[in-house]
Amino acid sequence: MATAMARSAGSGEDLVLHAQLQRSVRRRKIGALALVLPLLLFLVVTFVFPIARMMFNAVHDETLLELMPRTTVSLAAWDGNDLPGEQSYAALVEDLKDAWERRTMGQIAVRMNYELSGTGSQFTASARKASALLAGPYKPVLIKISPLWERKDVWSLLKRGSSPYTAYYLLRSVDYQYGPDSQIVATPPETAIFRAAFLRTLGISVAVTAATLLLGFPVAYLLATLPPKSSNLLMIMVVLPFWTSMLVRTIAWVVLLQHNGVVNQALMGLNIIAHPADLIYTRFAAIVAMTQIQLPFTLLPIYSVMRTIPPSHLRAARSLGAGSFYAFWKVYFPQTLPGIAAGCLLTFILCLGYYITPALLGGPSDQMIGYYIANYTNKELNWGLASALGAILLVATILLYYVFDKLVGVDRLRVN
Repeated sequence: MATAMARSAGSGEDLVLHAQLQRSVRRRKIGALALVLPLLLFLVVTFVFPIARMMFNAVHDETLLELMPRTTVSLAAWDGNDLPGEQSYAALVEDLKDAWERRTMGQIAVRMNYELSGTGSQFTASARKASALLAGPYKPVLIKISPLWERKDVWSLLKRGSSPYTAYYLLRSVDYQYGPDSQIVATPPETAIFRAAFLRTLGISVAVTAATLLLGFPVAYLLATLPPKSSNLLMIMVVLPFWTSMLVRTIAWVVLLQHNGVVNQALMGLNIIAHPADLIYTRFAAIVAMTQIQLPFTLLPIYSVMRTIPPSHLRAARSLGAGSFYAFWKVYFPQTLPGIAAGCLLTFILCLGYYITPALLGGPSDQMIGYYIANYTNKELNWGLASALGAILLVATILLYYVFDKLVGVDRLRVN
């Protein structure tokens, strides 16, 4: 009996201790969450929400649905073969009158110009004249006002406007568009610029990544093998560019590479060239400047991995009869691959989004996709197309990261 009571008391104490332990663990979790919560909110507000909004803007545009509701509703039953009937023209007149009175015609004109260049002004002129119309039939009157209203591509665009979602911006960002019957067709060659821009962005990023690897690997090896006094001095020289902004470093390259700059003066002084070379506003200038800016991002991960490789590995290979190069290539170099992968991936992803350096140092045919995103955001105010270009760049980056993970393995990345 006493033994049973002792066991019961012991189990009761165990339950109390277990409950106290659970409460302690719960309080620690809540405290940890409270500490991390500001960072999570900051990431959501400044990172997750803007990206989600960008992806949404790439496929969403309800301008025509909101500002021309009668027309878009009346076109729901239109088969697209011939011109719409009188009912659609009457609805169009009412919408044009409302847009003219509410002064929203400008928004409609801008939206129409996105897909059909030059139609915005005709929309505005038609709205001004339609505001004076009192009675129908409206179809022949509108066609007489402007030949715009006997174009099937205009009515097809208005019909597509009945949905708040559109694929136009994504299609345009890969040089496709809608045809007169809403079929997907290739953009005319004179305005097809985005596929070339994406390929140019990819090519420049690969070139800069390769250049930083070729230049950074030997320096990283020196940093890892030199005595501490020498390696510390060299490390200061490597990280020194971080103390100045990227804009300042880019402007410095403008001074160096301009027609009468330091580089041209030095080359002429050495009698290598007789006349100043065209170094500025070229792809060469953009790649050189980007390489200088990105070099530490490739070098430092490689150096951090090299620091962890014991020198005894090379000595052991040499003692077993391997030559210097063979020992380096077969024993040392494979151990640096995680650092090479981390540095190259970091540099490549950063290069994809470059804007300032190519804009200041490159020529008109050397601009990367970031230039067009900035142009459509700040100058053209075409947020849909800017968002679509950004979304495609983001998806391409994620796909490249996925391929890299399958080929190399993200778990092998080491940056410290």
